[in-house]
Amino acid sequence: MPLLELLSFPFLQRTILAGLMLGLLLACLGVFVMLRRMAFFGDGIAHASLAGIAIALLAGLAPLPVGLVWALLVAMIIFWLEKKSKLPTDSLIGILFTSSMALGVILMRFTPGYQPDLVSYLFGSILSIQVSDLWITAGLSTVILGWLFFFKRQLTFMSLTEEAAEVSGVKVSLHTLILYISLALATVLGVKVLGIVLVSALLILPPATSRLLAKNFKQYFTLSVIIAELTILIGLLTSFYFDLPSGATIVLTGTLLFAIAALIKGKTI
Repeated sequence: MPLLELLSFPFLQRTILAGLMLGLLLACLGVFVMLRRMAFFGDGIAHASLAGIAIALLAGLAPLPVGLVWALLVAMIIFWLEKKSKLPTDSLIGILFTSSMALGVILMRFTPGYQPDLVSYLFGSILSIQVSDLWITAGLSTVILGWLFFFKRQLTFMSLTEEAAEVSGVKVSLHTLILYISLALATVLGVKVLGIVLVSALLILPPATSRLLAKNFKQYFTLSVIIAELTILIGLLTSFYFDLPSGATIVLTGTLLFAIAALIKGKTI
C-alpha cells in the first residue's frame, strides 16, 4: 500500500500525531532521566499505572485520565517518602510499583468479561488512540515542555550536582517534584502506544543513542529528539505494514538505531 494512501487512515493519523508528541516529550525528559540515573522510575510508574487503569475499567470510566491521576499520586508519594525516610529512591519505587501492580491485578479479577482495552494498555495498540487522547497528550505535553525549556539550565545544573545547584539558588525540591510528576504523566501518556511493559524504553533508548554520537550537551538534546521521532515514525509504519505489535516494534526500532550508533562510534574510536 502506498505511503500516502496509508496515511489517509484516520486511526493512523491519530497514532502518528500522538507518537510524535510523545517522542518529543519522552526524549526531552529522558535526557534528565539519564543525567540523574533514574531509568527505573519510568518503568516503575508505567507498571504502577495498571492499578489506575483497572480502577477506571471497573468503574466504567475512561482509563487514560484515571491512569494519569493515579500516576500523579504515585509520583507525589515517592517524592514525599524520599524526604521522610532514609530508604533509597529505587527501593521506594520498587515497593510502590509492585504493590500498585498487585492492586491492579486484584481489581482486574472483579472486572467482568474480556477487556481488550486493558490488553492494549499492557502491550500498546495503534488502534486504540482516540481524539480525546490526542487532546490530553497535546495539552500535557505543551505544559511539561514549556516548563522543561523555561528551566532547562536549572534542571541541567541540579541533575549534575544538587548541592551546588541549591547553594546557587535553584529550588531543587520544587523542580524535583515537578520532574517526578512530569515523568509520571508522560509515561502514562505513552502507555497507549507502547504499552505498560515497554513505555520506559522510549525514555532511555533515544538519549542513550544520542549520548554515543553527541559532542556537546546541545547536540545531545537535539539528537535525542530526532532519534526519538525517527524511532516512533519508523516503528509505527513498520508495525502497520507487517501487522506487528506497535510497542514492541517501536522498541526494537530504537534498539536497532542504538546498535547502529554503537557501531559508528566504535569505528571512530
